[in-house]
This record gives sequence, C-alpha cells and structure tokens, in this order.
Amino acid sequence: MLAGSIIVTEFDKRRLLGLIEIFRARSTDPDSLDELEFELERADTVDPWNVPADVVTMNSTVELVDLDTRDRRTLTVVFPGPADAASGRVSILAPVGLALLGARQGAQVECPTPSGTRRVVVERISFQPEASGKYNL
Repeated sequence: MLAGSIIVTEFDKRRLLGLIEIFRARSTDPDSLDELEFELERADTVDPWNVPADVVTMNSTVELVDLDTRDRRTLTVVFPGPADAASGRVSILAPVGLALLGARQGAQVECPTPSGTRRVVVERISFQPEASGKYNL
C-alpha cells in the first residue's frame, strides 16, 4: 500500500480484528496479521452507511490495471475462508487483498508478489456492499 490513510468501515474493522485474534491464536502467518493490524490502526474508521462508494471494503469487487503490463484483472476482497484465486476471490491476508482494502477508485497501490512489487490502479469498483445497501456482508 502506498503511504496515506485508508478508510474502513467499523463493521469490517471489528470483524478483521476478530480474524487477527483467531489467527494469532493458531500462529498463522504472523507477518500478514501484523500488516493488517497496522493498516487497521492507521485507517479512518467510518460507519458502514457513511463509507464513500469509491472505497474498497470487504467483499468489494474491483477492476485493476497493472501499470507495467497493462493487464486487467477483476478481484473480490474476501475473508480467508471463501478465498479462491482461480475465481478471483483474494484473501484479505494475501498481499494484494491487504493492499486493496481501503483504497479508493483511481488509486495506485503496490502489491508485493513473489516476482517483485506490482503497481496497479483501482480502475473501477464494480461492487461495494455498502453502496448496494448491504451493510453486513
């Protein structure tokens, strides 16, 4: 994630802090848990009905453009359970999922990958639960 504050909903923050607690008890991937906790601590937290429609929240579907290759991808940021890379459902604990959380449409984000850091632009948010009136998704 590039420097700057992100926006998360109170509902997502509460659920994500619970996820961190559960996964820490299992000693699962402490680095990604620390990164997620850091992002949540520095985030601007808003009520779900007040989150701008151009912000990536949990269960949002986004269209990304890779700035180096110009490749386009559609991803949905999800909790670890329903994550499935082949279906475009990326876990919040994956580097790209974490990088997207709280980003705004039009923002450039950096996503660490095994082959190096990728720079992508959030070209469009095609679905955000809160903008659709789904405040508990």
